Amino acid sequence: MTELIGKSIGELSKLLKDKQVKAREIAEAHLRHLQTVDDKLGAFNSPTPDLALKQADKIDQMVAAGTKLPPLAGIPVALKDNICVADYRTTCSSKILENFVPPYTATAANKLFDAGAVCVGKANMDEFAMGSSNENSAFKIARNPWNTDRVPGGSSGGPAISVSAGASVISLGSDTGGSIRLPASFCGVVGMKPTYGVVSRFGLVAYASSLDQIGPFGRTVEDVATTLNVISGHDNKDSTSYNNSLPDFVSELQKGVKGLRMAVIKELIGEGIDPEVRQAVLNAIAVIKDLGATVTEVSMPVLKHSLPVYYLIATAEACANLARYDGVKYGYRAEDANDILSMYFATRSKGFGSEVKRRIMLGTYALSSGYYDAYYGKAQQVRRLIKDEFDKEFKNFDILISPVSPSVAFGVGEKTEDPLTMYLTDIATIPVNLAGLPGISVPCGFGKGNMPIGLQLVGAPLGDATILRAAHAYEQATEWHKARPALLNGVSSSK
Repeated sequence: MTELIGKSIGELSKLLKDKQVKAREIAEAHLRHLQTVDDKLGAFNSPTPDLALKQADKIDQMVAAGTKLPPLAGIPVALKDNICVADYRTTCSSKILENFVPPYTATAANKLFDAGAVCVGKANMDEFAMGSSNENSAFKIARNPWNTDRVPGGSSGGPAISVSAGASVISLGSDTGGSIRLPASFCGVVGMKPTYGVVSRFGLVAYASSLDQIGPFGRTVEDVATTLNVISGHDNKDSTSYNNSLPDFVSELQKGVKGLRMAVIKELIGEGIDPEVRQAVLNAIAVIKDLGATVTEVSMPVLKHSLPVYYLIATAEACANLARYDGVKYGYRAEDANDILSMYFATRSKGFGSEVKRRIMLGTYALSSGYYDAYYGKAQQVRRLIKDEFDKEFKNFDILISPVSPSVAFGVGEKTEDPLTMYLTDIATIPVNLAGLPGISVPCGFGKGNMPIGLQLVGAPLGDATILRAAHAYEQATEWHKARPALLNGVSSSK
C-alpha cells in the first residue's frame, strides 16, 4: 500500500516515473481525500473530478508510451476561484458570478496544465479577493485545518487549506495585499507572492490591477520554487508581465544564506505584534544567523502609512474593475426591476456582499470630483515614497524580515463586526504589494492554541530566487514544515 496524501512533488514524481503508481490513482486518492475533509473545511467551491481524471489519464498515456514527463506530471493542484479555467465555473465566491463559466483559461493555469498538473478543484476565497479571513465568501465560510473554529486567513483561504489539509500538493492563489502569505502563515504552509509581473495576470479576475499577483502555495519551499518555475515568464496577453529571462528557481535553492545581508523591519516587530509571534520570528533570525547570514535591524517609518494608502488605491481600482458587473453583460441579474436603473441598483445590491460594497463605496468616494487629489492622488504619492524607502534599504540589504501577521489565526466571527481591526491583520504584508516586491511566508513556529506562525522574507525587485533560497535554507534547518494538522490523523488515502 502506498500512501499518496501528503507527499511532495519530487516524491510523487518518482513514484510515477518508477511506475509504482499511476497518475489516475494519485488523482483519485486526492479527490477522495478532498471529499473527506472538505465537509469540515469548506475549502472548495467547485471540485473538478472530471477534469482531474481526464488530465491524469493523459499523463498515464505518456508514461505508457515512454514519453519524457513534464515537471508537474500527475501533481494535484487547486486553483483559487478567481483564476479562470475554460468551461468550468469561476465565481470569485460571489453571488454575482455564481454561474459564470469563462470561455478561456488563465495563462498561469494553462502553464500548470501543460506541465502535467492535475486540477482537483476551484478553491474558496473571500468574495472578489476582498478580505483577510475567508469569511466573506457568498457560499460558505472556510475553516482552518489546525482548528476549525479559527479562520484560515484570506483572501486565498481555500488554496492554503487545500495544501495544508492534503487535498492537493500545490495550489495557486492571488495576492493583492497579503492574500497568499497570510493564509500560508495561518495554515502552516509555504506561500509566495512573486515580484509584480513575474507571473501573468491574464485570466485572473481583477481586484486591484496594480497590486494583484498570482503565486504558489506548497508544503515545502522546493515545491513552491518548482511551481514558480512553471508559471513565471512573459505573456503577450499581459502587457505588465516581465519580458526578460528569469533564473531557475529550483537550482538557486542550494546556494544557502551564507553572506546574505538581512535586516528585520523595526516597525513590524514591535508594538501591536503578539509576544509569541515576535519570539518565533526572533528565534528564526537566530537560526538564519547561525546559517551564515548577517541580520541587523532597520527602521522604515514610512511604512506606517501603508494601510491607508492601500485602502485608497485598492478600493479605487476595485471600484473601476467591478463596474462591469451590472446585470447586463453577464453574471447575476435581479429579476424584480422595472427599468434599467433600478436593475443596476438591485443587481449590485443583491449580487455583492457587504465587504465588496464597502470597498466599492470607498473607492467611488476617493475617485469622486473634488476628492481625487486629496485622497487617491495623495495615496499614489505616498506609495512612491514607500517604494523609494524599500529601494533605499535594498542598496544595503538583500532581504528584509518581518512576521507575516501580528497574531496567529483568530476565531471565526471574531473580527467580522470590526473592519478596521480586520484590516490591521495585513499591516506587514500590504507594503510589499504597494512596492511590487516578492515576499514569502515560511512556517517558523506555533503560538497559542497550537496555531502556526509564518516568517516573512521580502526581496528586492526580481529578488524572487534570493528569498526562495533563504527560505529553503531556513526550512531545511528546522522542522516546522513537517508538522501536520491533527485533522489528518488517521485519514488514509492509500492505493
